[in-house]
Amino acid sequence: MPAANPAGAKLVLAYSGGLDTSYCAKYLSADKGYEVHAVSINTGGFSQEEINEIESKALKIGAKTYKNIQAVDRFYDKVVKYLIYGNILKNNTYPLSVSAERIIQAVEIINYAKSIGAKYVAHGSTGAGNDQVRFDMIFQTLAPKIEIITPIRDLQLSREAEIEYLKSHGVEMAWEKAKYSVNRGLWGTSVGGSETLTSHKGLPESAYPSQVQKSEAEQVTLTFEKGELKAVNGKTSTPVENIEALQKLAAPYGIGRDIHVGDTIIGIKGRVGFEAAAPLIIIKAHHLLEKHTLTKWQMQHKDYLSNFYGMHLHEGQYLDPAMRNMEAFLTDSQKNVSGEVYVTLQPYRFTLEGIQSKHDLMNASFGAYGEMNKGWTAEDAKGFIKITGNQNKIYNHVNGNS
Repeated sequence: MPAANPAGAKLVLAYSGGLDTSYCAKYLSADKGYEVHAVSINTGGFSQEEINEIESKALKIGAKTYKNIQAVDRFYDKVVKYLIYGNILKNNTYPLSVSAERIIQAVEIINYAKSIGAKYVAHGSTGAGNDQVRFDMIFQTLAPKIEIITPIRDLQLSREAEIEYLKSHGVEMAWEKAKYSVNRGLWGTSVGGSETLTSHKGLPESAYPSQVQKSEAEQVTLTFEKGELKAVNGKTSTPVENIEALQKLAAPYGIGRDIHVGDTIIGIKGRVGFEAAAPLIIIKAHHLLEKHTLTKWQMQHKDYLSNFYGMHLHEGQYLDPAMRNMEAFLTDSQKNVSGEVYVTLQPYRFTLEGIQSKHDLMNASFGAYGEMNKGWTAEDAKGFIKITGNQNKIYNHVNGNS
C-alpha cells in the first residue's frame, strides 16, 4: 500500500458486501481517508432486493457512492458460452464458477474506475488465493496508471481479525454466516470455510445455498442450437434465462455439489466447495450431444484446446490473444451441435438418457455398432484391418518380436 495518499482521493472498491470487502470499505474510508466508491458487478444470482441490501450496507460502512453494474449477458457472451462449447471442468470437477466471473468483474470495475477519474482501485483478495492474480492482471493491463490497493493481502489479515475490527467500529453483520465465504453467480456458487482449509473435512449441509426439497424423479428436455441452450422443456428463451430456469428446476434436488481440489496460480493446493446444478447438467448434456454430432478428430482436438482455454481463463490470462484464437475454433466446432438431450433429475444426481438430432452420426444406414454392417463388405473390413495393423507388424518384425 502507498505510504501516503491525497486526502479524499477517489478510490473504486470492488465490493460484494461480504466480510473482506466490508473490512476494506471501512478501513479505506475511516482509517486511510480515501473517497470510496463501491461497485459490484452482477454476473448472476442476485435479486434486486439483495442488491439494495448491498448498497445500504456499503453506504452505511463508509462508501461515498455505490453502483451495481449489470453484466450477466456480457458474462455469458464473453465467457460462459465458451465454457459450454468446451465442456470445461477444471480437474474434471469444477465448472470454473468464480474464476470465470472474476475476469468480467475485473474488466467492468476498471472501466468504471476510468470513467469516474479514480486514481486508485481496491479489492479484498488475500495473498494466498487466485483472485489477487486475476484482478491485478486485468487492472494492470487495462489501466497501468491506476494504483491497486489490497488491505487484506498487505496486512495479512485473518477472518477473525477482520470481524474484530468491524465489531470495534460498530459494524453489525451476520457473524455466524460470515464463517463461510459464498460467491453466487450465473455459473454456480462457491463456498469456502474452515472445512475447505483442511484436506479431510467436508462442508455441512447447511453451508450450501440450496437445500434438498425434491425426491421424485423429474424428466427434463434440453434443446441446443449450435452449442447454445435454446430451450428447457420446450420453452424457448435466451441462454441466460434457460440457465436460470434449469438451475431453478435442479437446485432443489441438491444436484451439482462437490469440493474441488486444485493447483492455485501461485503454486499451492487449494480446496473450494461449490454448488452448480445447471452448469454441470448443461456441460454433460452438451458433451453427450457432441459425442453424437462431431467426428472423432473434432472431439480429440476440442478436448486439449478446451483444457488450455479453461487453464488460461483460470489463471487470469483472458486478455491474451490466444484466447480469441481458441474461441474462434470452439465456435466453429458447434455448427452441427443441435438437438435435444433428455435428462432425469433425482436427489443428488442426474442421468443423461439420450439425444435426438438430425446431425446424429449414429446413422443406421451405415451400420449399427457391433451388429450388421451396411456400408461395406466383409472383404473391405479385412483389407482395412490388415493395412491398419501394418505399422505394428513391421515394428515387431524388425525388432525381433515376431
